[in-house]
Amino acid sequence: MGEVIDFEQLDEHQQMEKVDEIIEAEKNTDGALMPILQRMQHTFGFLPEPALKRVAKQLNKSYSEIVGVVGFYSLFSTTPRGKHTIQVCLGTACYVRGGKSILEAISEYLGIGVGETTEDRMFTLEVARCFGACGLAPAITVDDNVHHRVKSTNIPEILERYREEEEEDT
Repeated sequence: MGEVIDFEQLDEHQQMEKVDEIIEAEKNTDGALMPILQRMQHTFGFLPEPALKRVAKQLNKSYSEIVGVVGFYSLFSTTPRGKHTIQVCLGTACYVRGGKSILEAISEYLGIGVGETTEDRMFTLEVARCFGACGLAPAITVDDNVHHRVKSTNIPEILERYREEEEEDT
């Protein structure tokens, strides 16, 4: 589906035009709301309020119904997300082996809390319950990459690799 479009960089007309394209592409799908929201999330990286209001109007649903669906599913976000999502495992094994201190180290290093995104929109920080890598605890993921036996002192090295990759791509 392509690169994420920066919703906030579009003017209001362009924003609604893009939202209408997404609605038009999915409106005849069974249970169209979910595919529309998923495509919008993928396209913009989050679900902006004006876009959700447009979906409600176009699908003839109440705004509160749309927001209720968005709030129910954890895969949806109403705030801009980072290019990279960091998940810190706080399942039992990871927690016992220092997962909480890893979370604190990442939070301090990036200057954000759980559920927040860095100002440069490079990273979003989340907590997860288990990656199934208990023997390699504590573990974190950055996007789909699992990092195991993480130490607080490794955090800068791990995260800067992702920044460097972005710089190389530009």
